[in-house]
Amino acid sequence: MSGITVSAVTMMGQKHKGRGVPCEDSSIAVQRDGVSVVVVADGAGSKQYTHARFGSKSACDTVSELLINYFDALYYENREAAVRSLIIAAVHVGFANLMEQHKLDTLDRLSCTLLFCAVKDRRVLIGHIGDGLIACVSESGVHPITMPQNGTNASSTYFVTAPHAADYLRLIKTTTDDIHGIALMTDGVQDSVYDENSGLIKPVVAQMVETAAQGREKSEKDIENILSQFIVGASNNSDDASFGILLFDGTKAPDKSKLPKSADKFGRSQDTFRDLQNDFAPEYKKAKQIIANCAGNPAPEGTAADSESEGVREHARAVPVRKNENESAAPETKVKIDTNPPGKSSWLLKAVALLELIAIIVLLIKIFILGG
Repeated sequence: MSGITVSAVTMMGQKHKGRGVPCEDSSIAVQRDGVSVVVVADGAGSKQYTHARFGSKSACDTVSELLINYFDALYYENREAAVRSLIIAAVHVGFANLMEQHKLDTLDRLSCTLLFCAVKDRRVLIGHIGDGLIACVSESGVHPITMPQNGTNASSTYFVTAPHAADYLRLIKTTTDDIHGIALMTDGVQDSVYDENSGLIKPVVAQMVETAAQGREKSEKDIENILSQFIVGASNNSDDASFGILLFDGTKAPDKSKLPKSADKFGRSQDTFRDLQNDFAPEYKKAKQIIANCAGNPAPEGTAADSESEGVREHARAVPVRKNENESAAPETKVKIDTNPPGKSSWLLKAVALLELIAIIVLLIKIFILGG
């Protein structure tokens, strides 16, 4: 596809080399039928995630094919929740085949993060669940598009296998206007080039994206060299690393001499989302009662209004499950966040969930049966 150059590189980290553990990252860059796609994924590394390397590869293959074959359907669907659910469902379809092939007992064994970007003409569709980083390079500089998705600390993240994973999949629809390039990276690269306290991305990311101006083959060799020298090879404890690029020909690169090398830290109050939920719940309960009264159907105590206001207070709680294989190494351990919410839910929420499930099934039938 003229106008866009793509590349993707995955390298095993020194930590896995030293332990004789396979690389658990995967990446893919594809151009077909007018669509350019880059996908990267980081397989979970703790002992229970025995086949995460197969999961990350399957997720990259499945999502890249889905985006190429059904870009328009995904881009123009207004029900974002349905799109997110379908993407996760498609990943799980691929995982089901792996479970049967490898005789696995649970989906969690294939756990991984997922980051993708697809471009068709000027339209861009981006998705991200878990840690890692997607960055935009433009004439004005380098800035995050989606940032690492962690829990209460940097040692927790979300996987495509988590309950309600679709709720945590971030989707962005935009255009290529004013974009020079897009970079996608797993946390093995992100940890070295991104400061979460200030949002600053190091200038080396712009340099890595610019390698694609020399064509895919040369770009991937140069990225491998940069990763080997400054990221994977910089520490005996380095993680697996994946880096993907989409470069738009004829666009302006940033002036490297003007790219900032430092930035002030973000200010942050002590307020949490849990505090907001607790503060808002009484107002929400009162509003529901007013709406019911105005409709001539007062909500009895202890039913819909009470249950839904309670739902406003409740939120997914992080229950750590170790991500990396060395369970005794707490400082470098990633954990999975349990996204399964508490059991209090109203009949309305159950009905909505049922309708969404039916919609997903219908969409899957169209894609995987009628579409074939």
